[in-house]
Amino acid sequence: METLREAAVENAATWILWGGLLIGAAFGFIVQRTNFCTMGSISDILTFGDYRRFRSWVMAGAVAMIGVFFIDLTGLADMTNSMYVSPNFTWGGHVLGGFIFGVGMVFAGGCVSRNLVRAGSGDLRSLIVLWLIGGSAYMTIGGLFGPTRVAVVGAMTTNLAEKGIPDQRLSTMLSWITGMSPGTAQLLSVIAIAGGILVWCFKDSGFRSSPRHVVAGLGVGLCVLAGWLLTAITFDEFADRPLLASLSYVRPAGDSIDFFMRFTAYEAPSFAVTTTVGALLGAFIGAVSQKRFHLATFTDTRDTLRNLFGAVMMGIGGVVALGCTIGQAVTGFSTLAAGSLITFIFIVLGGVAGMKTMEAMA
Repeated sequence: METLREAAVENAATWILWGGLLIGAAFGFIVQRTNFCTMGSISDILTFGDYRRFRSWVMAGAVAMIGVFFIDLTGLADMTNSMYVSPNFTWGGHVLGGFIFGVGMVFAGGCVSRNLVRAGSGDLRSLIVLWLIGGSAYMTIGGLFGPTRVAVVGAMTTNLAEKGIPDQRLSTMLSWITGMSPGTAQLLSVIAIAGGILVWCFKDSGFRSSPRHVVAGLGVGLCVLAGWLLTAITFDEFADRPLLASLSYVRPAGDSIDFFMRFTAYEAPSFAVTTTVGALLGAFIGAVSQKRFHLATFTDTRDTLRNLFGAVMMGIGGVVALGCTIGQAVTGFSTLAAGSLITFIFIVLGGVAGMKTMEAMA
């Protein structure tokens, strides 16, 4: 394994390029072929009482969580190097950003990953939505909306290190409260949370008997795990910007736009860019293989305004919450980060609020 890691670190750009494209393509293909959709899962519950797509979503997080536990346990990755487990607990950002993002994904007809898949399938509306998501994300990071974000989120941030808690993982908090060893606390947390989710998913006969939903949850979870593995073996603590991360699509939408606009300024595409482009490619392959690739655009002015509003909301909300339905609710959740759990809850609440608003406007 050390030999592999050394080879990966020495050729990190090549590994990130091809590995990221492959992981992103697998993700896009799976989402396209299984109709995995986080916004749709909330709609299914409210409209039909059908929890199968929602189970796929949470199952993906459980699968990734189990995988992350083992790569952390074996020393392949030190998850404290991930931004998700930082002791700087921006709880207010997770609440506000998650809710804003949830509302936005309803107005835009789906989250960022869903719009990537639609764009890969020929939906021109989604290309514009993605462009606005990326632009508004960058404006929120360090542009026009940046100072407001810093002021608001900063006022609702707790430094856990000052309280003697080294990071925001639920297992770390359990260890701090009970006094048990961090390793034991982590094992018990994974068994309780991931195990509980899997039991809840598979106790439902409708979910068990639907291969499409099971494959969606397993496939998305494994793609997130693959992202963690790729960035773990290419992780170089002496690099200018060492990266330990996995799939996320809000800021990466902006990163991708910036990369293609300033291509000559970059030595190589980042993991964020390769996985974003890969998702588009995978969705394209999936759509063509099913003969479902076709061009589509906005139906009218109202449809246009609704999508544009949703895109801006997702760009802002995703940055404030530090992630999206994949970046926080699956990738971040797999690290046992408390902030990711809060974001997930408020994305769902925002999604419900958005749907109720849409119904009232109809």
